[in-house]
Amino acid sequence: MSPLFTTIGPDEQGSTTKETFSETYASPYDVTAGEVHEIDPAMAKRIVRKIDKRILICCLITYTLNFIDKTLLGYSAIFGIIQSTHLVGDQYSWVSSIFYFGYLLWEYPTTILIQKLPIGKYLSCTVILWGALVAASAASNNFGAVAATRFLLGVLEATVVPSFVYIISQWYTRDETPARTGFWFVGTDVGSIIAALIIYGLGHSHGIIDTWRIMFIIFGCLTFVWGIAMYFILPDTIESCTFLTEDEKSFAQSRVRLHGTGNLDPLVNGTVNWAQVREALMDPKTWFFFASYFLTQISNGGLQNFGNLVVDGFGFSSLDTVLFGIPASFIAGVTIWGSGIIAGRFKNITTYLIAAVLVPPVIGGAIIYTQNGRGVRLFGYYLLQTAYASNPLALSLVATNFKGATKKMTVTAVLFIGYCAGNISGPHFFITKEAPRYATGFRAVFSTFALAIVITLLLRTYLVWKNLKSAQEPANADSIDVNQLVEEDITDWEAKGFIYRL
Repeated sequence: MSPLFTTIGPDEQGSTTKETFSETYASPYDVTAGEVHEIDPAMAKRIVRKIDKRILICCLITYTLNFIDKTLLGYSAIFGIIQSTHLVGDQYSWVSSIFYFGYLLWEYPTTILIQKLPIGKYLSCTVILWGALVAASAASNNFGAVAATRFLLGVLEATVVPSFVYIISQWYTRDETPARTGFWFVGTDVGSIIAALIIYGLGHSHGIIDTWRIMFIIFGCLTFVWGIAMYFILPDTIESCTFLTEDEKSFAQSRVRLHGTGNLDPLVNGTVNWAQVREALMDPKTWFFFASYFLTQISNGGLQNFGNLVVDGFGFSSLDTVLFGIPASFIAGVTIWGSGIIAGRFKNITTYLIAAVLVPPVIGGAIIYTQNGRGVRLFGYYLLQTAYASNPLALSLVATNFKGATKKMTVTAVLFIGYCAGNISGPHFFITKEAPRYATGFRAVFSTFALAIVITLLLRTYLVWKNLKSAQEPANADSIDVNQLVEEDITDWEAKGFIYRL
């Protein structure tokens, strides 16, 4: 059997080998506290496969259900919820937005709880509650009831993505993060396709219960059952998992601490480090990510809730509109998955990929705004779908470019404040009296995507500048004890010579 580790220590001349950190740090470090363990590739590959089968599958299923439940309102809009609940004027826009007020309210508190509570159990209980709430939403009969359930749903679902960012950082290295983030984010499109097929079937039924109410009951119950199953499947930490042997657990922890972004063990980092909170808020990277996420989510907020109404307004029936959503989801899924693989294989092109996937939506928004033909406008709608790949790419950069448990979760919270602000404002650009063309909405779509491209390229320029500064640090800069580097909760600013992924 191959050894768990190969040892890096003094060579024949007495100098210390430092390959372990060569891809993460620009400046060499003195190893002052004994030997450092290098990862054995064969063992790593086998263990990563085991981790993928448990952790990634849990994330994918959860995010699939998360996206279905989040977008049920958009599907229900073409199956009568507006009429059944007597929504008038801009009330549908407010029902769409209020979800993100709940999300915004709970975003930072949940990032603190993620660090303090057993993550597997906390996330599972949240999923159980949100499933029950989705099913209960079927009983809504007026604006107040719909708004209240949507607000509470936003509170509960605010935990999902920050939990995934934390979990991926806990189990995977920096090189593995982009592809894994892309994998669970494909749940948005898996969910859209599954929902479209089920809803298309339900659309042919004509029972005594409204179709949109049946949708909420079915998907709410599925989420509830999955939450119970996940409680027993998803481990809280590497140490507490049951699908790895003790040697494999030790190996898994070492590989992440050496090639990841530090120690995220909640037993070590169970308290909030307020110095890291301040550092996160002072870091320019935080605000580049905030601006980019805010701009892309303005369009997302509008299209997620009005997209089906837009396609319906092209002149298609409600059932045809549902089916036309399947190719859109396929385009988004392929873009998300493909860009994640490319970002994982080529380490310094992620910002270019973000800019690239936002170019077709700029064109698509302009086509829908300026053209009249049904076919060409549908083509423009399909071009919009590549934008969804920008989200997991940005999240992977956050996961790999911020060290320190509290700093990482604070940045995640700030990022999702931008996410909520964009999604709150987005639906209000789609003005009811402008239906079915929604001219203001599509002006906002291509304008905000274009601005997001500019912000992303400015972020890349800043990261290149930071890396050049790190590379210019003298070779005899302050040495760091490697055990401190991998065990202690230090930030990317404190880890001298830290190289940022582009």
